[in-house]
Order: sequence, then C-alpha cells, then structure tokens
Amino acid sequence: MASASRGRLLELAKLQCSIFSTTFNPNQQRLGNKILRARLRGPALAAYYPRRSTTVEDMLNRFKKFGLEGYNEDEEHRFENIQVAKLRGKGAPKKKRTAAESRANKGKR
Repeated sequence: MASASRGRLLELAKLQCSIFSTTFNPNQQRLGNKILRARLRGPALAAYYPRRSTTVEDMLNRFKKFGLEGYNEDEEHRFENIQVAKLRGKGAPKKKRTAAESRANKGKR
C-alpha cells in the first residue's frame, strides 16, 4: 500500500478546513484563533455588578434644579465643626502652590 504524498495531504487538509470552516495552518504557527473564537467576556463582567442606585446626593442635586434645596443637618454640623477647628488653629494646613514653597518648609521641622 503506497502512502500519499505531502502535497496531496495538504490539499486534503485545505479541503477539510474549507468544509468545516476552520483555519488552514499547515506550518502550525500560533495564530491566536482560540482566543478570537472565544465568547466575549465584557457583557458577562458588566452584568456581574448591580446597577448603581440613586443616592441621597443625587436626589438633592435634582431638587436644586427646581429651587427646592434640601437641608442636610449632618453636613451643616460638619462644616460648623471645621470652622470652629480653624478658629482654634487646628484646621487643615494650606496646600503649597509651587515646588519652592514646599522646599522652604521642609527645613523647618
């Protein structure tokens, strides 16, 4: 029984690939077809996290459009505490605007 020639086997492989719609790759190079054929992961990852619900801040911002400003007692209390701390000299330090200002204060420690 005679064996088939290499050219004949390549023709057969090419025909087989065209019938089953696969990639003809006689040199067996790494083409990445396995990754390209895979299902996209983006929609599955996006569906994993729940949609963002409306927050209190969002609702307050919507009321501002109509001139109905909400009163946030906790926020007002926080601002008041910050003002008191600043008057006592316990507030946050001022930010330096330039590199020269920050270099000048490094030696004072």
